[in-house]
Amino acid sequence: MRIALFTETFLPRVDGVTNTLCRLLDHLAARGHESILFAPEGSPARYAHTPVIGLPGRRLPMYPDFKLISPFAPIAGPLRDFVPDLVHTLNPVTLGLAAIRQAREMGVPVVASYHTDVPGFMMRWGYALPARLMACYMRWVHNQADLNLCPSSVTLGALARQGYRRLKVWGRGVDTALFNPDKRSAAWRVRLTCGQPERPLLLFVGRLSHEKRVHWIHRVLHALPDVRLAIVGDGPARAALQRLFFDAPVVFTGVLRGEDLAAAYASADLFVFPAANETLGNVVLEAMASGLPVVAPCSGGLLDHAVHGETALLFEPEDCQALVAAVRELVQDPTRAKQMGRAGRARVEPCTWAAVLDGLLDDYRTLLASQPVPGAERSPSPHRLQQADRRSLA
Repeated sequence: MRIALFTETFLPRVDGVTNTLCRLLDHLAARGHESILFAPEGSPARYAHTPVIGLPGRRLPMYPDFKLISPFAPIAGPLRDFVPDLVHTLNPVTLGLAAIRQAREMGVPVVASYHTDVPGFMMRWGYALPARLMACYMRWVHNQADLNLCPSSVTLGALARQGYRRLKVWGRGVDTALFNPDKRSAAWRVRLTCGQPERPLLLFVGRLSHEKRVHWIHRVLHALPDVRLAIVGDGPARAALQRLFFDAPVVFTGVLRGEDLAAAYASADLFVFPAANETLGNVVLEAMASGLPVVAPCSGGLLDHAVHGETALLFEPEDCQALVAAVRELVQDPTRAKQMGRAGRARVEPCTWAAVLDGLLDDYRTLLASQPVPGAERSPSPHRLQQADRRSLA
């Protein structure tokens, strides 16, 4: 298959969309498929076997490292030259709209994947009316796609209630060889506990932005002075968080990858994730694969994996004091915490990236097979004839 992908965010920006997309590009190359990626300007010129077409955009004041690309971006020429079988737009906002419009002109089927609860984040930023308008706009964009993928059954249900159509779950995988309790490191534990490895160690991994509510953990440290905290990641809220935690036993590591990230997970005792608007939470899967019990809100896509009392303690999403109580409960009962960590590891072990991404390729093929082949009564364009030939082989 020949897959044209469009994303509103890509490297060097690190987030859940980028991580998932990198896995997908690697998998397309491994399975012998051809792909092209349209992404914001400043991205690498190539990833895996995929050429990247960089497009200029405007930075958002609230997210200076996020570029909004015009819905009239000049994508027609490169897309027609590539002759795609299918267009997949990830988190379509403005570039995604351009992708859908051009795909329709070319008669190419469109897959759209929903990754981020942008309206929910906007509500947390205090933009109530813009959030409602964004919710309507995103539904309108997605409903132009032939298939809408979402990362969890919880998210699918929420989108269905909002009027999204043609929905299907596209779950996420986790590298259980990389993220593994065996990666626990005495050296990393010393580093992450401020030189006190005997103390309980809490861990947060993720993008440091307001909606992740990392500042809530400050109240945990105030209530439990013996615990230590490691914050892995970067983002626009980092400076404010460092000011908030300036006198607390907290280590900011910045972004970690690969073996370093795996060692950080495995060297902690408890994963704390206060964000309440997650469509899945890839980091929760990584923490569970690393053998960590999870404390998180009882909301969002993470509920597909984080089971209260079995792999996690879940608190009411807007109750910070309940977060404190849940952390206290597991810190005071390390035996139970370790049992939850083992249960979490067992739960995510079947969630391999290969299985998840092969399932996505099957969804691509099913969609292609459902498309009408140009009839003999009309003179199809050379582009459509090429598509029909390849579809018969897909």
